[in-house]
Amino acid sequence: MNEAIIESKFHFKGQIKEYNGKVRDVYTLDNGLLVMVASDRISAFDHVLPKGIPFKGQVLNQVATMFLKATEDIVPNWLLATPDPSVAVGYACEPIRVEMVIRGYMSGHAAREYKLGKRELCGVPMPEGMKENDKFPVPIITPATKAEEGHDEDISREDIIAKNIVPEEIYVQLEEYTRALFQRGTEMAAKQGLILVDTKYEFGIRNGAVILIDEIHTPDSSRYFYKEGYKERQANGEEQKQLSKEFVRQWLIENNFQGLDGQTMPVMPDDFVQVVSDRYIELYEKITGNDFVKSDTSDITKRIQQNLDAYLDAL
Repeated sequence: MNEAIIESKFHFKGQIKEYNGKVRDVYTLDNGLLVMVASDRISAFDHVLPKGIPFKGQVLNQVATMFLKATEDIVPNWLLATPDPSVAVGYACEPIRVEMVIRGYMSGHAAREYKLGKRELCGVPMPEGMKENDKFPVPIITPATKAEEGHDEDISREDIIAKNIVPEEIYVQLEEYTRALFQRGTEMAAKQGLILVDTKYEFGIRNGAVILIDEIHTPDSSRYFYKEGYKERQANGEEQKQLSKEFVRQWLIENNFQGLDGQTMPVMPDDFVQVVSDRYIELYEKITGNDFVKSDTSDITKRIQQNLDAYLDAL
């Protein structure tokens, strides 16, 4: 099996701070730039699984790069360069502590809440008579507070503004950007025979302006259905064929884990790790229309350090 990068302990030129997220490791440099390493870790239910997924970080980094470049006309973003298949370099921004989640379909968290009888999510009404994976009449925005640790929590637009987590004029701008980005992602997915079901965006402030940060439209931040056969599967009450992390969540649920107290994280067998890796690569090829070129994984840490050293030295 190919090597996977589970933890990164790099030291880059000018490094002043390091932050280790669930999946990404972020290094702050003294020149106002960030180095973001997309590891091969995989998380679900706000827990990191013990095994890494080969090539997952490369997939995330390259898909996000493609979409960031394809949406620069909608909102400026943080990205400057990708000097390594698994690494992005960009501007450091002050993060806005709200995730902008947008849902075009009744899936995932929304569907689970709906089945519990709830007809409102983050203060947004959900129509009666819907079933799982039905399309909403209009995409709904269901924000979440961005937690440093533990679970992100649903929050309403009204509470965000009332608690001054984000000033109202900035929040209105975030909603406009979110809808425009989702529309662009929907159009790009449709050209590849996919449906962009739901996704999340993160934003920051740089020089007083709102900037799109982190990743967009990747299998970690988004859910995709195959367009072909969608209507037939819905009409027959069948599960949708999808490309997302949801099948990993379903595997965990089947193995009695949803991140709740007292539950034990199951260990993924190697054959399932390979299935997950293949699914990430499949999404890359499906969403980009390009063949996936596997990077050299014989010594990922050395590769990343050398590529970043060369890039930073050339600045």
